Amino acid sequence: MADHLRYAGLPHDTQRDALAAIIRASPLLIEVLEGLRADGLPDHLLVAGAIYNLVWNRLTGRPDLTGINDIDVFYHDASDLSWDAEDAVIRRLAERFAHLPLPVQVRNQARVHLWFPQKFGMPFEPLASSAQMLGRYASKAHAVGARLEPDDTLTIVAPFGLDDNFAFRIAPNPVLANKKAHEAKAARARSVWPEITVEPWPDDAP
Repeated sequence: MADHLRYAGLPHDTQRDALAAIIRASPLLIEVLEGLRADGLPDHLLVAGAIYNLVWNRLTGRPDLTGINDIDVFYHDASDLSWDAEDAVIRRLAERFAHLPLPVQVRNQARVHLWFPQKFGMPFEPLASSAQMLGRYASKAHAVGARLEPDDTLTIVAPFGLDDNFAFRIAPNPVLANKKAHEAKAARARSVWPEITVEPWPDDAP
């Protein structure tokens, strides 16, 4: 087995510990996680590319920020679904993280159902949590999030497990009609990490 696949197929707890170690060894991600914790943002998660791309970079010996354009952050606050409330959070955290080498993109997952149908032309049920949104991602490898708890433990959220990340595999999640997103993101990933294998969108899925 190639060395970059050394965690592929291992038990979930082993993969979770490996991911936690990779995250903790990233000063950038730890600074963001500590900042989010200090801010008190409700039900927050650092999600997606900043995590799974870091895994691929560490396991292939590439610089940490290779292929990473931003740092995505979810939070869930249904107490105020106005754009003004979300915009205030975006501005506050943009100021907190302005010195970082990558922009931090913050979005309230409690509001997604308000704009998703108009933007993407398909229905979208309201989300009960930030973690629930991970289950709607077009590709299973992308569905990973992390949060630093008050006692410094690291919570890892991965509704499809972590093997796709450690196996360098992009597999579809056809819960929504997201074929174009799956294919476009997979093609971009392959251009940066040729070690990746891509599973096609199911023929019987929209």
